[in-house]
Amino acid sequence: MNESLEANLANVGDRYGAEMISFCQRLVQTPSLPGQEGDVARLVALEMEGLGYDEVRSDSWGNVVGLLRGQGTGRSVMFNGHMDHVDPGNAREWPYPPYGGEIHDGRLWGRGAADMKGPLAAMIHAGGILAREGRRPPGDLYVAAVVQEEVGGLGTQKLLQTVRADLAVVGEASSNQLARGHRGRIELVARVRGRSVHASVPHEGVNPHAVLARFVQRLETLDLAQDVTFGASTVAPTLYLTDQQSSNVLPGEARLHLDWRNIPGETPEEVLSQLRPLLDECVAEVEGSAGELVLHTHDLCTYTGQSESLPAVFPSFGLEADHPLVRNGQRILASALSRPVDVVIWRFATDGGHLMAAGVPTIGFGPAEAHLLHTVGENVPVEMLVEGLMGYTALALELGRGH
Repeated sequence: MNESLEANLANVGDRYGAEMISFCQRLVQTPSLPGQEGDVARLVALEMEGLGYDEVRSDSWGNVVGLLRGQGTGRSVMFNGHMDHVDPGNAREWPYPPYGGEIHDGRLWGRGAADMKGPLAAMIHAGGILAREGRRPPGDLYVAAVVQEEVGGLGTQKLLQTVRADLAVVGEASSNQLARGHRGRIELVARVRGRSVHASVPHEGVNPHAVLARFVQRLETLDLAQDVTFGASTVAPTLYLTDQQSSNVLPGEARLHLDWRNIPGETPEEVLSQLRPLLDECVAEVEGSAGELVLHTHDLCTYTGQSESLPAVFPSFGLEADHPLVRNGQRILASALSRPVDVVIWRFATDGGHLMAAGVPTIGFGPAEAHLLHTVGENVPVEMLVEGLMGYTALALELGRGH
């Protein structure tokens, strides 16, 4: 090239945007529920190879990693995105087919378009732009497409055992602003045992519902931890399960799942110590009942056949607003996108928590809108994806320089 790529980032979208969007459509058109990412993994690997990555490999857990070797003078950077998505639900409730990958009104629609096949496509093609333009990042660039983020982050946790970078960028939805952290997520289960009887003689049994009804009400009395930046920890009852399918029988056991969003510094052990006395009080009020509160554990199996039991915990994390990585990332993006770039806090948990827990400083940048995640209206603006491609290209070129 006669002119620097940095000086011509505005042309990246014109020259490379259409093929990136086409690739994103193919990703959305390929279902990839957790544990079923194999078809998308093959698409990702083939795309990376076609774009000219120096190395493309898959690990035993099913993660796909593309490597673009750097000049050797800077820090290594990992772009991290996941291949799995949540269940689309009832297809009839969608305005367009959930696996259609259709473009309407300037938006690419479908399950996973925003969370996070759109950002993943932009990450992959940003590395491809450098490869095709003959440009080398300061340090090695890893583009990681990981498995099973939606069920606890198994892929990233396993990837970190073999691939470590000095810095990381997670591509979760930030509307192309820069994210510097989030609350964590801890999933817990309150399990209560009673005595099952015919529903016509409830006084002869012990109803576990009576315990859990008290417990749910008293959750509102908890003194939840507060943080100036991240707000308050929160707890939300979600799933409710019993050991019965018959409606004329008192269950012998009932289980309530809790979604706890913890501020940085609040550990799972501290959460358990706060909730267990509350459950014990409720059990004591219903004679004959028993209960326990535990961390939920996922029994996971990847598409490659690897299995693991994993606590349902996403660590919280937060870089300071004046952290060098935050300041540098904001500067790079503002210059590349020719507009102010805000620093934000994600409302949801990401694999950034696992990266930070492993000692990898992490920021977030994702061309998608958070309010559309996990909805039947999931979509991503095409213009935002193209701008994201520009942003990732700039980050790949500059983030490892060590400012």
